[in-house]
Amino acid sequence: MAEMHTGVGRQRGAQPWPRPRRIATLSVHTSPLHQPGTGDAGGMNVYILEVARRLAQAGVEVDIFTRATSGDLPPVVEMAPGVQVRHITSGPLEGLTKEELPGQLCAFTAGVLRAEASRPPGHYDLIHSHYWLSGQVGWLAKERWGVPLVHTAHTLAKVKNAQLAAGDRPEPKARVIGEEQVVAEADRLVANTKVEAGDLIERYDADPTRVAVVEPGVDLDRFCPAPGDRDRARVVARRRLGLPETGHVVAFVGRIQPLKAPDVLIRAVAALRDRAPALVDDLTVVVCGGPSGSGLDRPTALMELASSLGVADRVRLLPPLTGDDLPALYRAADLVAVPSYNESFGLVALEAQACGTPVVAAAVGGLVTAVRDGASGVLVDGHDPVDWARTLGGLLPDRARRAELARGAERHARHFSWDRTVSGLLAVYGEAVAGHRTRLASELAGCSW
Repeated sequence: MAEMHTGVGRQRGAQPWPRPRRIATLSVHTSPLHQPGTGDAGGMNVYILEVARRLAQAGVEVDIFTRATSGDLPPVVEMAPGVQVRHITSGPLEGLTKEELPGQLCAFTAGVLRAEASRPPGHYDLIHSHYWLSGQVGWLAKERWGVPLVHTAHTLAKVKNAQLAAGDRPEPKARVIGEEQVVAEADRLVANTKVEAGDLIERYDADPTRVAVVEPGVDLDRFCPAPGDRDRARVVARRRLGLPETGHVVAFVGRIQPLKAPDVLIRAVAALRDRAPALVDDLTVVVCGGPSGSGLDRPTALMELASSLGVADRVRLLPPLTGDDLPALYRAADLVAVPSYNESFGLVALEAQACGTPVVAAAVGGLVTAVRDGASGVLVDGHDPVDWARTLGGLLPDRARRAELARGAERHARHFSWDRTVSGLLAVYGEAVAGHRTRLASELAGCSW
């Protein structure tokens, strides 16, 4: 595979890249104001929110453009000093599926261009688009404004279709084409991991010199082990959430949809009951999240599955958690399971490890980077419930091994922070701006007036 640039690595160099004063962040289909774990809100929302806050702290103003989905919110919301969320009216205010949103891109683009037109010329120095829908808008805006476009895909249709969960719908051809167009037009492509960078280069024919690897981070102040004795902290966290104070707890955190594969965990518990019934009798599986995507087709399917497998009594559903409750859930668990069929990174895995909780994850996509196999957790090849049952059955009774992994999880998570992510992004932004200025100068020099 071709050599890939990394924004983090170049940030350490001596090159004084220019820093943008103000950027337009595009997030068409989901807002950083939405609660992660429901609808289309997930890790991307967290990413945009955390990055914007820290960019503003570094002196870069951020305007986040997203589709208006409620009349209760004003057109502009100050999310933090230096960060504004701008709600663009495009289509009905009620929620639309991602499949319906391409029909509203013209209206959304018009709203973005109209907002910029009300400002002095050159208001934005750079556009950062998130997900392919936003990339389509960014592609046009960059041409109209004469600024560089940086794009982060977060997920890729060709990768998702190659690793499709049973019964899930493949991504449409229109999305594949749209992604190919954005990859070709963006000045820089930010990949969360080297795996994703390789996918961009090999599956989408991206120019390797325009691909930068900048890993996401975790809020190490919010997601951290509780002070004092770990066992005591686990009991306190369980009591807070109304979970059994004794016995084992395995947690799943995320949107309930085939891609995230919570059903794999449920099937694994059923398989584990066949081989170690006493262990399962002392186990609580917490599923924290709401139906999303194709999971909305059958929102009660997960509990119906648990009932049909005879393990419904072992499963506890919790809504998406906010504030200190989410770190409490991570601390309450003996293990956090991330059985997804694909993840561009896997922020849940990183948050859990930052809290000192080992992760059992599928060996796919960014999870190979987010989890250090054998040191901070265990990676499972494939999604066979028997393999997952074998892994869980080996770890849950082995207190010493789990304690060792917990220490490794905390150490591993310390290598990731949002400040590190923003340093890498600023390097990528600076390079994009410098490259754009160089091209303009070259074009002007070649003009004959």
